[in-house]
Amino acid sequence: MASSPDIEAPPVPCEEFVQLFSRNQRRLYLHILGQVGNPDDAEEVLQETNVIIWSKFDRFEIGTNFIAWSFQIANYEVMKFRDRKRAARRLVFSDELIGTLAQESEESQDDLDLRRSALRECLQKLRPGDRELIQQRYAPGSSGRDVAENMGRPMNSVYQSIGRIRKSLFECINRRLTTESAQ
Repeated sequence: MASSPDIEAPPVPCEEFVQLFSRNQRRLYLHILGQVGNPDDAEEVLQETNVIIWSKFDRFEIGTNFIAWSFQIANYEVMKFRDRKRAARRLVFSDELIGTLAQESEESQDDLDLRRSALRECLQKLRPGDRELIQQRYAPGSSGRDVAENMGRPMNSVYQSIGRIRKSLFECINRRLTTESAQ
């Protein structure tokens, strides 16, 4: 019986790469969606982008900006997608416009991340009853009517409270962002 030559296993990404890859799927999808405008097309481009990212994992340097690296790959995949779909669609945007939208998407993601972080901190500063009201109102599938019924309060009262809390959160977020930009 002849012995088989040793077959090398393909390289495997390190755990940190896998975590970065997994943690940033939503941001990558939203970045692509901002450029293609259609959720189904965005899913298709995301899958193609993921294949490229995964195949090039060994080119990514841990410690550098994974989002910027993956967005660059996504931008190329969006351009390829657009080229494939160009003949089938009447409305086609220029590569320059798509590039501008991609850049704005990246910049807005950073701003949204700062706003989300500020919102989390401001929510923690709310009185427990106010925080509970906001969590109930913005729970998936919830409505103002549901919250009012659950709390045994008139709907108008609930809406007034939510309006007051939202204004308070808005002001808190703006203060946090102003403080952070000054530093």
